[in-house]
Amino acid sequence: MLDINFIRENIDLVRKGVSNKGYSVDGLDRLLEVDQKRRELITKVDLLRQQRNLAADKKDIEAGKKIKEELSQIEPELEKLEKEFKNLLLQIPNIPSSNAPIGKDESENKVIKEGEKKKFNFTPKDHLELGESLDIIDFESAAKVAGSNFYYLKNEGAMLEVALVHYGLDFLRNKGYTPVITPDLAREKYYLGTGYLPKGPEAQIYQIADSDLGLVATSEITLAGMHADSILDDLPKKYAGYSHCFRLEAGAYGKYSKGLYRVHQFTKVEMFAFVSPEDSEKTHQEFLSNEEEFFVSLGIPFRVLEMCTGDLGSQAVRKFDLEAWMPGRGEWGEVTSTSNTSDFQARNLNIKFKQGDKSGFVHTLNGTLVATSRAIIAILENFQAEDGSVKIPEALQKYTGFSEIKPK
Repeated sequence: MLDINFIRENIDLVRKGVSNKGYSVDGLDRLLEVDQKRRELITKVDLLRQQRNLAADKKDIEAGKKIKEELSQIEPELEKLEKEFKNLLLQIPNIPSSNAPIGKDESENKVIKEGEKKKFNFTPKDHLELGESLDIIDFESAAKVAGSNFYYLKNEGAMLEVALVHYGLDFLRNKGYTPVITPDLAREKYYLGTGYLPKGPEAQIYQIADSDLGLVATSEITLAGMHADSILDDLPKKYAGYSHCFRLEAGAYGKYSKGLYRVHQFTKVEMFAFVSPEDSEKTHQEFLSNEEEFFVSLGIPFRVLEMCTGDLGSQAVRKFDLEAWMPGRGEWGEVTSTSNTSDFQARNLNIKFKQGDKSGFVHTLNGTLVATSRAIIAILENFQAEDGSVKIPEALQKYTGFSEIKPK
């Protein structure tokens, strides 16, 4: 969440940022109204409490009784205002970076780099057709067991996913990131604190009945939570998180959502960093560079997009996506993203730093190195041969133990 003092002192900037992200400014106006009322009541309550203490010291029972009655009427009102204030503050999005291109939606995202698309001298198949003929993906059995948009990976498909995870962790460990296998569950404080909603049109979280737990949509949630309510003095802290990810994807189905592209469960290797504010932008560029290097090493064609303000989401000040070329559908498809959330998540989760005479809230950044389901789409479709076989990228072969998958 944003600092209320920052909002008060920079109201025009905040109003413009909220509008550029496509959010209504009505909530901002109501927040300022409630904030003013609550501050007035806080001053009044503090004064009455001082007067009550003085009356107690003087043993003035009548005055004390009168003050107590007055407080009994005002304190519930203040409690109600505090609750509304917090809820309204949580609904105000982070302010976009001045470097983020202004635009209304994904149609105005900016392509900043584009690789050469893979060309074939035959009509390429999509990953569903390839997965069936290679006997490595089974949606039918998974739908029976778990419902639609779940899947089994088997045979070489299972080994390919494990290879992507192993290679991804090695890739980041060699760059100094700490590998972490995170819990697949998190308490509400942490998934809400990182911006993942359990309700509404953007709902992502599967909630666990009769508890405050939810299945994580990404290890970003659990990695951020590792240092909640902490003061860090050894920045930067960079993690390579491995987890299963679970997403409702409510209302998110579109033209290219079939197969592995948009599923309810997948596996991911995630970059996450806690840094000082001055290192924030540099770390964001490092995350983007890592993603590019990783997909170059796999030989997968991709392009890089910078998200415009209207497609940034609530948390991010700046965001980049990598989209891989997916021949089966003849389009680019998102495979990774990296976001700088500045101190927005850290303020929610109370994560601070102290370095010499500098202190404050840390900046947090996240970036997907590899989401295995979408990487598998890109590998199958870009490395297919006319006979239906699929070559394994050279970088993965020492992890898979085979160099090709052949039709069964």
